[in-house]
Amino acid sequence: MDQAEQLRNIVKLHNQAEPKVARVITVTSGKGGVGKSNMSVNLALQLKKMGKRVIIFDADFGLANIEVLFGAFPPYNLGDVIYKDKNIKEVITTGPLDIGFISGGTGIEGLGNLGKEEVQRLVSNLAELDSLADVIIVDTGAGISDSVLEFVLSGNEVILVTTPEPTSITDSYSLLKALNRSPGFSTSGIRIRIAVNRVLSASDGRNLFSKLDVVVNRFLDMEIEYLGNVPQDDHILRAVMKQNPVSIEYPNSKSAKAFEEIAKKIISDAGEGEPNASKKGMAGLFSNFMSKRRFR
Repeated sequence: MDQAEQLRNIVKLHNQAEPKVARVITVTSGKGGVGKSNMSVNLALQLKKMGKRVIIFDADFGLANIEVLFGAFPPYNLGDVIYKDKNIKEVITTGPLDIGFISGGTGIEGLGNLGKEEVQRLVSNLAELDSLADVIIVDTGAGISDSVLEFVLSGNEVILVTTPEPTSITDSYSLLKALNRSPGFSTSGIRIRIAVNRVLSASDGRNLFSKLDVVVNRFLDMEIEYLGNVPQDDHILRAVMKQNPVSIEYPNSKSAKAFEEIAKKIISDAGEGEPNASKKGMAGLFSNFMSKRRFR
């Protein structure tokens, strides 16, 4: 039995023991500076307001955007689970509205060098998150690096954040093209939705998606869906400066209301598209991620 098969067996046993697994949503972008982490944080907060248990996993290692936006400083990160025998509950930091978040720290960089027992322990720890949350949001790095693509491919539900800027649209298409060309990519195994940030009007967001959709349908063998848009809003910048998310600092602002609408849409379509069994929950995502890192 190879190591990839061993990882799949860990996930299989976990899913049999704990049939209810968390819904894992990967948030990514083709370039930095488009508001990806703000999207992750504010969607998490809106989902929490709607009664969901939410944990954010900050996979943008080295930049610590989530903790900056929350104004919190986690004492531990994923590396402490891997190398210092901490359990996953010990590295969860509590943010606003009691949302939990986990810093990837620099621990992700060394994942490709782990031994069999370390991998099993890590995946088993991450499997515990499925019993602690209804929704887990994975905030990836920006761009089309190997680690970003591996995270996106490892899950079954993706939100791609873009803006009306030409460079952002181009980079979003580049990320989609890179995914489409990746080994093991399957249109039936992953759902990709587009969220447009910093629009001047709702029609701008819809028009941007329509143009991107035309190009994707013409040149790539994949489907994308429109999730919604967030307007250009100075309240977001003010909230960032205060290190308090706009959904809390300015709950009645246009942007906070837009995040709320997107969160409602995420909840309303929760039953659409049953994920591949091997991709269910956080254990499924990470076992797939580890397999791609170790066995490409």
